[in-house]
Amino acid sequence: MRELILGGQKSGKTRAAQARAAAWLEHPGHAAVLIATAQAHDDEMAARIARHRADRAASVPGLATHEEPRDLASALARLSAPHRLVVVDCLTLWLTQLAMPAAGDAPAAAAVDAAIDAVVAAIAASRGPLVLVSNEIGLGLSPLGAQARRFVDLLGTLHQRAAAACERVTLVVAGCELPLKGPVR
Repeated sequence: MRELILGGQKSGKTRAAQARAAAWLEHPGHAAVLIATAQAHDDEMAARIARHRADRAASVPGLATHEEPRDLASALARLSAPHRLVVVDCLTLWLTQLAMPAAGDAPAAAAVDAAIDAVVAAIAASRGPLVLVSNEIGLGLSPLGAQARRFVDLLGTLHQRAAAACERVTLVVAGCELPLKGPVR
């Protein structure tokens, strides 16, 4: 089963994904790995990452972590297995680092599109269960800057394509899970 969990910042989407991992790990022979896409470019983000690591270790001790901020498609292909749940947290940070890198110039639109294509193909080809976490940012005002508008559009497109490749899509608001597609948990 592939699931996309969407929600706003601090909505409870990561907690929902970790609950899926904890439930998966209750079964003998099952493994779980989280692909963390965040990178610390400042002290606040470093503290946020450290807090997430500590929270994961406390709430889901059997959940391994693999850090991959760039080559998400390869990590998905490499880590996917029938006995292993793969959690990606999160698509938003992965796309941010790809399309709007903190250092250097942004890649050409074709390169970003190719990376999105590769990730969507890896989602569809997943050999085991997969939970994707991402921020739903397209519900508010349209940003004023062209770069920000392009990012919102790219993320919306990524969400649509990931949702099409997933059997289940869940929206999390204020810690409440709202099923959008697929079987209800």
